Amino acid sequence: MQLLVNIDHVATLRNARGEGYPDPVEAAKICEQAGASGIVFHLRKDRRHIKTEDVYRLKETVKGDLDFEMAATEEMLTISKDVNPKLVTLVPESREELTTEGGLDMEKVFEDFRDRVFPAYADTDITTSLFVDPNEKDIELAAKLGSDAIELHTGTYANATTEADRNHELKRLKEGAELAHNLGMKVNAGHGLNIDNLIPLVETVPHLNDISIGHALVSSALFDGLDETVKKFLLIMNTATN
Repeated sequence: MQLLVNIDHVATLRNARGEGYPDPVEAAKICEQAGASGIVFHLRKDRRHIKTEDVYRLKETVKGDLDFEMAATEEMLTISKDVNPKLVTLVPESREELTTEGGLDMEKVFEDFRDRVFPAYADTDITTSLFVDPNEKDIELAAKLGSDAIELHTGTYANATTEADRNHELKRLKEGAELAHNLGMKVNAGHGLNIDNLIPLVETVPHLNDISIGHALVSSALFDGLDETVKKFLLIMNTATN
């Protein structure tokens, strides 16, 4: 199990004043030095946090896995193929949302992904992943497309307010991970994960490969430092799985 740190919100803070700091690329370096296995970023159409130039600098700098989150637009397909990251994670994107609000509607996007998106990566070494809710139908369609991996949307679990709801979502995530694994796909997970809800997730959900954590980690780093915060999350992950 690997920790990939999403550095989008370092860029958000930088952009708030239009200054050159804090630099998300420098943050990526610190995260890797502290033990993170790689870096996640989401290049949005509106460039609200990560900018195009950040992407190329991250490609030059990151030593571990680089996960390029993106909507399946022609612009992003072109940029991602040029950058050639280890992993591309296709996500839904709405201009009005504050952050990604849920998984892909696989029935809605299936034909477009089959005819246009996946063929674009056929001649590359880029690993493909689809950001999906833990629904049987969505996971089966991801496998039918030939996706190398899925990233399970953990936001509903993270936002659950009762123990019953949390347990229900953990059950869905566990079943989704088992199904994806049995269908031959790697299982990643992310969205809304923090110090408190990470332990039950990694103790319950099997076959997890990459865990993507951003907002909570960057927020904690304001008080504890980025290096120490990455180590804290890694300790939780390692302790919970041993």
